[in-house]
Amino acid sequence: MGSLVEWLMTMANKPPLKKPPDKSQLRRELQQQIQDYLTHGGEIHKIPRGVSGRDNPLEGLPMAFFNQPKAERTPIPEVVAALDARRQKTSKSGKTTPSKPKEKIIYDDFGEPIRKIWVEE
Repeated sequence: MGSLVEWLMTMANKPPLKKPPDKSQLRRELQQQIQDYLTHGGEIHKIPRGVSGRDNPLEGLPMAFFNQPKAERTPIPEVVAALDARRQKTSKSGKTTPSKPKEKIIYDDFGEPIRKIWVEE
């Protein structure tokens, strides 16, 4: 019980948590930073719409070339053997389900169904 009272006393002495800034505060701060930049000789250049940021916009995008040969892989026999052993373990089981009888319709000479019979295949 005493430790709870001590904890409450230490929490009462701590300052409250600082709230994160809301959008209006961020907007005011950003506007203030822009004004400070402009008053201290900063200059903003207006760029017309549609102008590309690339040096030569008429040139296509650079292609990625794969000029290097493929790296030689070092086989690890233990790992390959473990993979092969695991692959062989998952062979098909010998259990087969017995085939179920299927319904077959017997037709007469004129194509009319006469009767149904069950056939095991």
